[in-house]
Order: sequence, then structure tokens, then C-alpha cells
Amino acid sequence: MPLGGLLPNSPLVNVLVVIAATGLVWFGSGWLESSAEHLSTYYGLPAVVQGSIVVAVGSSFPELASVVFTALAGTFDMGVGAIVGSAIFNILVIPALAGIATDGHLETNRTIVYKEAQFYMIAVSALVVTLALAVIYVPVSDGPALAGRLTRSLAVLPLLLYGLYLFVQWQDVGDHDAPAVPEGIEVGREWARLAGGLVLILVAVEQLVGAVESLGHTFGIPEFLAGVTIVAAATSLPDTLVSVRTAKAGKGITSLGNVLGSNTFDLLVAIPVGVLIVGAVTVNFAVAVPMLGVLTLATVLLFAILRTDLSVTGVEAYTLLAAYAAFVAWVVSETVGLTDLIKGI
Repeated sequence: MPLGGLLPNSPLVNVLVVIAATGLVWFGSGWLESSAEHLSTYYGLPAVVQGSIVVAVGSSFPELASVVFTALAGTFDMGVGAIVGSAIFNILVIPALAGIATDGHLETNRTIVYKEAQFYMIAVSALVVTLALAVIYVPVSDGPALAGRLTRSLAVLPLLLYGLYLFVQWQDVGDHDAPAVPEGIEVGREWARLAGGLVLILVAVEQLVGAVESLGHTFGIPEFLAGVTIVAAATSLPDTLVSVRTAKAGKGITSLGNVLGSNTFDLLVAIPVGVLIVGAVTVNFAVAVPMLGVLTLATVLLFAILRTDLSVTGVEAYTLLAAYAAFVAWVVSETVGLTDLIKGI
């Protein structure tokens, strides 16, 4: 119910709530971006770590909140769909917009390509393996043929891999020769702004998820597909704003680090945290894996583009946008029944 039942539960009201909640996410992301940048500068973090950990975790908070709220509401498929859809959006759209914003000269380096991108590929594989283990060892007898219960013990596996990721980043921080800390950074104030931005995003995403769920029931949109499209695009807004702004400021490494680090956090932390909170959730392997397959193809495409001359050109940016347009067209085709490649929705 919009605003806890204070507003009527009509399609028009729910659309307005989605728009308003998206605006609040945008506003909160501005606080996150500036505070994360100041804190990273104060603590002397390298650009890659700043983008892949500090900025990425902050801008991934909407996805984490969407998983928690959908898990508590019993619509976990929407939460997983939001994570996968957001990851596809991040991989294809954000680097493209960042490349266009910098006139087709978004620079990268070998650290992004050979550490961040490849570790992200491992994260995708780890999530697929975790879901497969749920179907094999904890099947749902009265559900779809390829449904399984994702338990807390299985959810720990991706979290352990993220622990390895943090260890690798910690090693990079130890090897980094940080410049002198500039004056004028009020650490307490920046931490307060960071917390305020997270709270604002939390409230906005709670309303967003509720409105999208109501719209899905009204128009008969499956939970997973609603998450892949509407919720994913809205919750990816902070990542988009942060990456494009940093790219325009000449910080391409931080921009791309945010994209890959955010996706790594979403897959290895956001989904497991939702499971740890509610205890166990049912996952339809037949629905999730085709989307993860698309995510894998999108990741391979981005990897190839980043490795080519270690930059994103204008042509490559529009290629990424075209790939996302094709993905959206396919999702719409699945929704209206023109294609039937995703089983069980």
C-alpha cells in the first residue's frame, strides 16, 4: 500500500510513487557520492578501491534494500530479478553513458580488466553454482520442477567469496602510496551525510518495491520480470549518477570500478543477506539461470570492449546501449508471450 495506506492503491498513484521514490533515490545518491569521495580521499584509498568498495557499496544500497524488502514480503523472485536486471543495466548502460559523457574516451587500465572484471565473472559463476546447489540438495517438492530452497548455509558461500574480494582490495590499499590528506574534510560530517543518504534510499526503495508489486498484480507482470525491468532500472540510478559524474570529472577508473564493484557486491552480498534475514527462500532455477546467462554474455561483451585499447569509444558505447535495448525487447517479448525461452514464469 502506498505510504502505509495513506494513499489509494490505484495504478496512477503507484506510478507517481515510483517516480517520487526514484527522485528520492537520486537525491540520496548525491549525498552518497560526495561523502564517499571525501572519505576515500581522507583515508587515502586508491581510485580502484574507492570505486569498487566505498562508492560501490554505497550506491548498491538500493539493490540490497530491495532484496531485503522483497524477501520479507514473500516476493523474493522480484528481489533476485532486481539484482540480475540491475547487474545487466550496470554492465551495458552505465559504461555506455559514461563513455558518451566523456566524448567516447573513457579510459580504463589493466587492473580494471584483469582484476575487477575477471573477479566479477567469478562472482556470476559462484551465484549460479549456489542456486544449482539449492535445487540439487534442497528441492521443493510441491513447486516448479527446478525450484530449490536457498538456505542460510548455502548463502554463506557467496559471502565467503566476497570476503576474498575484500582481502584482495585490502592488499591493494597496503601497496598504495596515498598523497597527503587535504585540509577541510570534516570526517564526522561526511559519515553523517553517508548515513543520511543510506536512510533516505532505504525509505525510498521500500515504497518503490511496494508500488511495483502493486503494479505487477494489476497488470499481471510476473514478479521476476517486474524486478528485472522496473525495480532494476530505478535501483540502478545511484550507480548511474555516480559513474557518469566521476567519468565526466576525468576519473574513468573510479567510474568503471564502481560498476564492477557494485555488481560484485549485489551478487555476492545482497542476495545472501536477504536469505540470512528470512532464513530460507524458494528460487526458481529455470527463471533465474537464463537471466544469469544474459548477464554472462553482457559481461563478456564489456570485458572485450574494455580490453580493446583499454578504453570505451563512442562506437563501443552505442554498441552497449544497443545490446541493452535488445535485452529489454526480449523481456517484453517474454512478458507478452511472443517467446518462451524462460520456463516457469
